Amino acid sequence: MKKIFTSFILALVAMNLWAQGGSVLDQLKSDPKKSYGNDYPYLYKHDGELTKAPKGYKPFYISHYSRHGSRYYWNESLYTQLDTILTKANQEDVLTDEGKAFYNRFMAAKQELMTGISELSQLGWEQHQGISRRMYNNFREVFAKGGDVLAISSLSGRCVLSMAAFCQELVQCNPAIEIREQSSRFTLDGVVPTDKENPKKHNYPKATPRFVKNWDIFGARDTFHDDILNRVFKTTEGLPFNGRRIAGSLTSLYTSLPNIGHEGMMGNIITDDEIVSRWESSNLGSYSWVFSGQYEMIPVLEDIIAKADAAIDGTSGRIGDFRFGHDSCIGPLTVLLGINGADTDPEDPAEVKNIYQNWQTCKACNIQFVFYKGKKATDDILVKCLLNESEATLPVETDNYPYYKWSDVKAYYVNKCNSVK
Repeated sequence: MKKIFTSFILALVAMNLWAQGGSVLDQLKSDPKKSYGNDYPYLYKHDGELTKAPKGYKPFYISHYSRHGSRYYWNESLYTQLDTILTKANQEDVLTDEGKAFYNRFMAAKQELMTGISELSQLGWEQHQGISRRMYNNFREVFAKGGDVLAISSLSGRCVLSMAAFCQELVQCNPAIEIREQSSRFTLDGVVPTDKENPKKHNYPKATPRFVKNWDIFGARDTFHDDILNRVFKTTEGLPFNGRRIAGSLTSLYTSLPNIGHEGMMGNIITDDEIVSRWESSNLGSYSWVFSGQYEMIPVLEDIIAKADAAIDGTSGRIGDFRFGHDSCIGPLTVLLGINGADTDPEDPAEVKNIYQNWQTCKACNIQFVFYKGKKATDDILVKCLLNESEATLPVETDNYPYYKWSDVKAYYVNKCNSVK
């Protein structure tokens, strides 16, 4: 029975992939920047309408988790390292013509890059404004009469500002909405339980995906790093850091630039086609760490369940609970929740791309649980899950997809959490 149900889930996942633009590789062809993985700048693309609620049902509460929006690179060592390497290469006259052009553009932008370390960009602000407004428009019944909302974020400035952009836009849609925004150690357990500032300490086990024992089939060495270096430097002899590390830093810079409006800075040193060609291997690396850390997100899942129950029985009086965190949380949370089969754990590395794509954990990626009530008090509470604003599957049986009975969803997740403790 479990095997049949898993096959059904995977069939729905395949349907969702096609609805989003075809197979995984087809999606990469139509939007190569998806190969940037968690550096992909969130771009809303949804064809068709969301599935109408069953007759007599209306949405009344939304529980949400989002990653911060597009930002500058998170670690200044990337910029300082490239500054050191390029400056020395220029002094030693070992830059190619293309390398010199890149050097000049990099130096012109250096002060901005260094000043902006880890800061939310204008694009990141706009991403959360858009998500908020579309949420309001898609589920107007939740917000029509106003109501109370609690929004919590990590202690990071880019998350706090993402929360502000989202919440300000929601209030612009309806000033009767009352939002309490909180970035505090008191609420970290419900948004970033792994933060060292979290006063609640946990010791959940790590999980190991089954594909890792066959991972070496994707380990063949290519010429990618050498090609990058040859386009920038006449030689790398005498330069600080080894060539592979330099090429890795250049790649990290390349995939980060669209988030801050400097997309053309590197010219043709790296191409999207090259990033696409290496995506499947990169995606395996991403799946390995999001799968490994899934149980560390149990406090977030328990927070989702507790606050949903409080909204359902009326004790919280809230119409929404919104969370703003990081890829290190929402990625593993996606696996823990089993959204679109992300918890399937295939043995074959070639199958991983069909159940998890690392662009799902892009800047401003988001999970929304939308709750529905029927006309009668005895009607089941229903819930629908959206991943990046598209309807998604959950690992729970239903005869009314994308709607699930909350009692079934809650029971499944409570059992899963308890089985790990």
